[in-house]
Amino acid sequence: MRVLAHFLPGPKVTEFLSPHTDWLDIRYCAEDDDETFYRELPDAEVIWHVLRPISGDDLSKAPKLRLVHKLGAGVNTVDVDTATARGIAVANMPGANAPSVAEGTLLLMLAALRRLPELDRATRTGNGWPSDPTLGESVRDLGGCTVGLVGYGNIAKQVERILLAIGAEVVHTSTRDDGLPGWRTLPDLLSESDIVSLHLPLTGATEGLLGRKALAQMKTDAVLVNTSRGAIVDEAALVDALRAGTLAAAGLDVFAVEPVPSDNPLLGLPNVVLTPHVTWYTADTMRRYLEFALDNCERLRDGRALAHVVNDPSG
Repeated sequence: MRVLAHFLPGPKVTEFLSPHTDWLDIRYCAEDDDETFYRELPDAEVIWHVLRPISGDDLSKAPKLRLVHKLGAGVNTVDVDTATARGIAVANMPGANAPSVAEGTLLLMLAALRRLPELDRATRTGNGWPSDPTLGESVRDLGGCTVGLVGYGNIAKQVERILLAIGAEVVHTSTRDDGLPGWRTLPDLLSESDIVSLHLPLTGATEGLLGRKALAQMKTDAVLVNTSRGAIVDEAALVDALRAGTLAAAGLDVFAVEPVPSDNPLLGLPNVVLTPHVTWYTADTMRRYLEFALDNCERLRDGRALAHVVNDPSG
């Protein structure tokens, strides 16, 4: 079975997959290497997909393709409609990256809340002493905050468990009132929370969900954290709020355009903590991803039903 893995492996990945090379022919391709991608695409039966979008035109160049397996949960980077029309299954891996993204979310919360980038720069330049007196007016204990989770799936619930363990108050919102005491409408959550953390898929309904009106409903000393999808936030409105001081800080792992253009104004703001869409990317998550991916390839090989398919390729 020919697999096009849209990432470059490390030694742990190749070691894990080595017992299966008698039936899996895996061709690796960096996400920014279109030359290799389009050379390998015509013979691929399976794509192990990460983030580089797979368009309908890409799918038309893959006549043997039977499965696009997303290494992660969000399939917004795959043209699912075209895949369905061509009889190609699209599957994902719900929950596989949840522990890693949950910890990455806490990392960004703490870094933004405790002004880590600013303090790191001050220490490196010899300006950390005497201490900035505004720290005692602005830096908070995470355990003393109210954290609002926008979206309440696997990742959000893992974040909630950690936050509750350290004493934070946690509220959440989702598509509808779930009857739990922590549920809030989005406007109430935004106005009540010291930290707002996004855990939503990117859909037509969620794109631009946090625009100027929503950001204006947040506390002026609040922190926004986004480890879901960049386009859920109106980045221009976010930049304006951070510059004007109507929002204290942000911790961002995702952006409207990725890779982030060098002229994105978020890159120049001192009250933003940035990572390049990697909160999911740990050795532990990769191990879980490969287990999911191998299982579905075995199912495809043996003619069994695939797991976690998000479309109906049979028409």
